[in-house]
Amino acid sequence: MKKKLIVAALTMSIMSGCSSIISKSDYAVAINSNPGGAAFVVTNKAGQKVQSGVTPSTVTLKSSAGYFKGETYTVVLNKEGFSEKTYTLTSSIDGWYFGNILIGGLIGMLIVDPATGAMYNLPDRVDISLDQELANKSPNSLTIATLDSLTQEQRELLVKI
Repeated sequence: MKKKLIVAALTMSIMSGCSSIISKSDYAVAINSNPGGAAFVVTNKAGQKVQSGVTPSTVTLKSSAGYFKGETYTVVLNKEGFSEKTYTLTSSIDGWYFGNILIGGLIGMLIVDPATGAMYNLPDRVDISLDQELANKSPNSLTIATLDSLTQEQRELLVKI
């Protein structure tokens, strides 16, 4: 009886990946903006729209774009009176993936976890601050902005001195 139990445990550990056991392939990611109420669109690295909504919201995203390919998402936020904001959300290697060295072996490291996407993870939340549009300011006010807060059209109007 003990031999069967040991053989079953060894077979399970050889046929599975560590991240596939401990982690997951789909992640709930909370998208928040300051101020709230911004419309957002999430596209994957292939340019396909995968989610949309209004902040605050939670979306479910896949951490993998294919075999040994982590996913990268672009989150574009829009709110009236504020400049459009783009945020890049990138998956990273899950720490449990390296557990294959001890538990899952080469099959888990080279086949199971990369195929299921469990070798990657995504953050639990994304917090994005929106910047007020410069065009909405009164002509008698002074606004200091960083280059990152300007739209592409505003950047093209800049003059180098």
